[in-house]
Amino acid sequence: MTSGAGTAKGAARARLVLWTLAAGQFLMALDSSVMNVSIASVADDVGTTVTGIQGAITAYTLVMAMFMIPGGKVGVLIGRRRAFMIGCCIYGCGSFVTALAPNLPVLLLGWSFLEGIGAALILPAIVALVAGNFPAERRPAAYGLVAAAGAVAIALGPLIGGLATTYLSWRWVFAGEVLVVLGILVLARRISDAASGERPRIDLVGAALCALGLGVFVYGVLRSDEWGWFRPKPDAPTWLGISPVVWLMLAGVLLIWLFLHWEARLVERHRDPLIEPALLHTRQLTGGLTMFFFQYLVLMGVFFVVPLYLSIALGLSALETGARLLPLSLTLLAAATLIPRFLPDVSPRRVVRLGILALLAGAVVLMAALDADAGAEIVTIPFLLIGLGTGALASQLGSVTVSAVPDEQSAEVGGIQNAVTNLGSSIGTALAGSILIAALASSFLTNLEQNPAIPAEVKEQAAVELQNGVTFLSDAQLKSALDEAGVDEEVARAALDANADARLDGLRAALAILAFACALALFFTSRIPTTQPAST
Repeated sequence: MTSGAGTAKGAARARLVLWTLAAGQFLMALDSSVMNVSIASVADDVGTTVTGIQGAITAYTLVMAMFMIPGGKVGVLIGRRRAFMIGCCIYGCGSFVTALAPNLPVLLLGWSFLEGIGAALILPAIVALVAGNFPAERRPAAYGLVAAAGAVAIALGPLIGGLATTYLSWRWVFAGEVLVVLGILVLARRISDAASGERPRIDLVGAALCALGLGVFVYGVLRSDEWGWFRPKPDAPTWLGISPVVWLMLAGVLLIWLFLHWEARLVERHRDPLIEPALLHTRQLTGGLTMFFFQYLVLMGVFFVVPLYLSIALGLSALETGARLLPLSLTLLAAATLIPRFLPDVSPRRVVRLGILALLAGAVVLMAALDADAGAEIVTIPFLLIGLGTGALASQLGSVTVSAVPDEQSAEVGGIQNAVTNLGSSIGTALAGSILIAALASSFLTNLEQNPAIPAEVKEQAAVELQNGVTFLSDAQLKSALDEAGVDEEVARAALDANADARLDGLRAALAILAFACALALFFTSRIPTTQPAST
């Protein structure tokens, strides 16, 4: 009787630990998407521009990218649970400051810096704490639920942000985050943390090189929309006739190379590195990290492209757009939790390959379904497929990466894993955005050139305007601009038709590059093991 009660109590405690860690993952991911539908409202409220708020979002991403790997090492130094709780405290303070922010500098302090630092401590600790609180055979299910919580937060973010902005205020989102953090801190006392015998010293030089390398590279990627990937856009800075994006990405790669070279030297001298270079030679670990990169590249690319289609091309509100993302959340959560439960011994490689194929199918079906007469319902089937694929990947990848190394290195793996997902997210969003805009501009100009109803001088003017940059415009926005310019009705109608066709071409091009990324990912799945990690 006592044994049964103890087992039930242990199971209840395990569920509580898992839901606590999943809540932490949900909260971290929520900030990546919750304010995207409320940028204009936030800008008005704190007395700045849309560009200022976009800069704050960029800074949040940068801080996380820079400190994710050092954040994982902090967990080794002071304990994973302590790092998790300290990170939650810092993150909660950042949310509180953001909720009360009267201007942009205070918003940057709370949202971009404090929340970014908090996330850099929390996310690697979550990976290590799952490894420390669950046996090997239960980790796929645990990692699946935690990863699903993060992906669901990305999907629900626009809906939550839209609800708060429409009926309350965007500030209530961050106030709510403070309450969630307090709840997590109360429950976190039940999380076990393996005692760390040796306390290594932190590699400050390595931390600086790593932070600078990742930060410079990600910053370059994030500015590609504004500056251009290679050829500088009009009014963008230029270095030796080339966009600064190229130089920043090269500098980032060079700094990462110097970082790895420095770490290897520390190992040769029998000193404590920030990360063991040998980790990156582990086939299973690099396979899992590669899949994480592609998963987030495709997922965040889709979450950039589809809301544009729903909100601008179809004119849906923030709430309606968010509601259309729900099918993805449902199949994602189902796949991430049910696959480990009902297929505990399934081959991780097989699940990962099927997940990648589901992502590919979703992107292709959506690309084929896009049409001038299509409605919002066309995203349902593709989103069910994309959610299924993402959930399948989530059910395996966390366990794959952590089981590739001893448990004592799980925090370091957590830092690397989250740095890789951050890179994938940044590149996915930037790549999808730049391909979309490039295809839109080219298609729009071609449509105008082929339309005999449009005068030659209007075509020339359009070509000049496109050289100065083009944006993804709704019909209402373009009609308003044409009315202000005094364009006659026939030319306006031709321009509106050209814009509608160009929007679809841009969306299809962006989805095509994401589908290509899925196909490319299949070549790396051979690094994923064919058997589940054994119980230790």
